[in-house]
Amino acid sequence: MSHLVVSSDQAQSDAAYRKRLAARQRAETRFKAYGMAAILLAIAALVVLIGAIAVRGYSALLTTELALEISLERDVIDPDNTGKTEDLLQADYNSLVLASLMKLFPEVRSRSDRRAILKIVSPGAADALRNLVLADPSKIGKTVAVAVPASDDIDMLVKGHTRRDVPESDRRLSDKQLAWFDRLQAKGLVSTRFNSRFFTSGDSREPELAGIGASLAGSAFALLITLLLSFPLGVAAAIYLQEFAPKNRWTDLIEVNINNLAAVPSIVFGLLGLAVFLNFFGFPRSAPLVGGMVLALMTLPTVIIAARAAMLSVPPSIREAAVGLGASPLQVVIHHVLPLAMPGILTGSIIGMARALGETAPLLMIGMVAFVVDIPASPMDPATALPVQVYLWADSPERAFVEKTAAATLVLLVFLLAMNGLAIFLRKKFERRW
Repeated sequence: MSHLVVSSDQAQSDAAYRKRLAARQRAETRFKAYGMAAILLAIAALVVLIGAIAVRGYSALLTTELALEISLERDVIDPDNTGKTEDLLQADYNSLVLASLMKLFPEVRSRSDRRAILKIVSPGAADALRNLVLADPSKIGKTVAVAVPASDDIDMLVKGHTRRDVPESDRRLSDKQLAWFDRLQAKGLVSTRFNSRFFTSGDSREPELAGIGASLAGSAFALLITLLLSFPLGVAAAIYLQEFAPKNRWTDLIEVNINNLAAVPSIVFGLLGLAVFLNFFGFPRSAPLVGGMVLALMTLPTVIIAARAAMLSVPPSIREAAVGLGASPLQVVIHHVLPLAMPGILTGSIIGMARALGETAPLLMIGMVAFVVDIPASPMDPATALPVQVYLWADSPERAFVEKTAAATLVLLVFLLAMNGLAIFLRKKFERRW
């Protein structure tokens, strides 16, 4: 009888155990499903975000051009036949563009119609002619075929962003301008090509001429200064704090402040740079040198924390073996600990640099929000940065700047993804598991 009672109790205990085990397994399955759903949702949101930006910005990689036969009249370009560069620079090239259009539309007579037809062509057409003449002055007096950029309104029309089926008062192009454009298109004088100017030119008030060349150069110079300052200083500070600093209240205070600085809003570093680098030391405003120094201050805590974590992951047995073979403390760090920790240090540094690339607020505080047309040749020249350029274009009222903003954002995202991908690659390639 007692045997039956024990067997019954054991069966009930086993059943309860199997029930609890099944409940835990179901809970674990649900947890995994929730995690997978969260990951898929995040990936879907990222795809939608990048897709929406790409749909808006891909057309900025294309530009509309008009093929015109332009007579480079000597009386207009160099009436005194001096051949001097300053005379060629001051010539009225817009009148040559207008004369070419007048040959295509001889019925245009009034002053208002002349102004209207000239708005079909970008103001950059005169610059294209000027560059052509300066490159080869022997073409003066000849008629040449030149592909000149169309205005932003025509460019938006070709790309389908301007509607024709709205009243004339509700669109930027008049009925006459639409008719002139249709005639140009019927003659095969309108073409679309890759917009290399977007990557090679600086900012412009004309959307069809604006590019990210100056902001790319400014970001490159600023990141170079950031890397040169934050990486060696951050690694040296991490080596001292992790390997040599005594454990007392002062080092604890320093560690707490480093961790706090890593979470400080970036605009605070901009205010610091404005007060110290500009107002106290008098460094040039809007220069990538100052921007790089400010970003270095912001990146330094991240580099220190990453470097200390990488060195902490090196097993103590490595240090003990080196000491046992007679290595000094400095030799232990330089020859053994630092090489083994370098993959983690590089990963943290690249992530910190990626954060610095996308920062806007500190650069606004030090004046890198300036309108910069020329591409900077050195870190001391006035410049802007790519995220600041996005900020400037986003505030512009012209419709053509919408696609420029999206395209610049897409370029910025590509650089950020590339830098984070590089960090993952370095970690996977050089990481050692102990």
